[in-house]
Formats: sequence, structure tokens, C-alpha cells
Amino acid sequence: MKKILLINGPNLGLLGQREPEVYGRETLDDLVAAARRRAAELGAEMDSFQSDGEGELVSRIGQALNHYDGIVINPAAYTHTSVAIRDALAAVALPAVEVHLSNVYRREEFRHRSLMAPVCLGQICGFGGFGYILAVEALLHHLG
Repeated sequence: MKKILLINGPNLGLLGQREPEVYGRETLDDLVAAARRRAAELGAEMDSFQSDGEGELVSRIGQALNHYDGIVINPAAYTHTSVAIRDALAAVALPAVEVHLSNVYRREEFRHRSLMAPVCLGQICGFGGFGYILAVEALLHHLG
């Protein structure tokens, strides 16, 4: 059975309350539960982790080595700033899919650049919570 780690970055614990016109009304628990259900339907197991702290995210990515087959990650604001998270993804060399709730390319210019994209299989953005399901499906398709 394939094992996936879903990682969520800063402020995503506020989903459902935080700027619902941008991020929707679903909570992080809602998104994680839907992604976990889809992973199970496809014969995989999924664990999740959320932190507002960059160091905690880096540590959790490092701990994924030899325990998971791949990562789905929403690095949130760290997408555009964290060389440390990018380097952690590169170091573990696990297949990863980057996901964002909003279409970052329709937003402020600074959000148009992802430091994670070069070390990920691909990026899914702009589909709200459904993007998490798409990311799980894409990762599991890649893993075979």
C-alpha cells in the first residue's frame, strides 16, 4: 500500500474563516478528510501535518524519508520565500505535488514565483479544496 504525506503550511489552520472569498469556506479538516478518503479509494494511506513554522515543516519533510512514497504539499506563503523547504524537498527526493487553493497566477505578482516548483512533479492551483483531491490522484498516478 502506498503512503502519502500531506503537508500544509502557515495560516492554513485558519481555513473556513480566513478570506473565504479567496480560500473558500472549507476548513483544513474538511480538505484533509476529503483527500484522505480519495487516497483510501485509490488504495493508499495518507497522513497529514500542518504547521505555521518553517523549521517544523522542514523537519517533517526530512522525517518522511523511508516512511512515505510521496508528498502533497501546500507550502502556502512559504512557496515564494523558503529556500529551506525547497531544499528539504530536494534532499528527500520523494515525488511531490505542490497544491494551492487559489490561482496564484491571478493574484499579486510576488505569488507568481514558486521556489518549490523546480523540485516537484507538478503544481495544481486555483481549484479550491478539489485541488487536494487532484494532487492525491496525480501523485498516485505517478507512483503507479
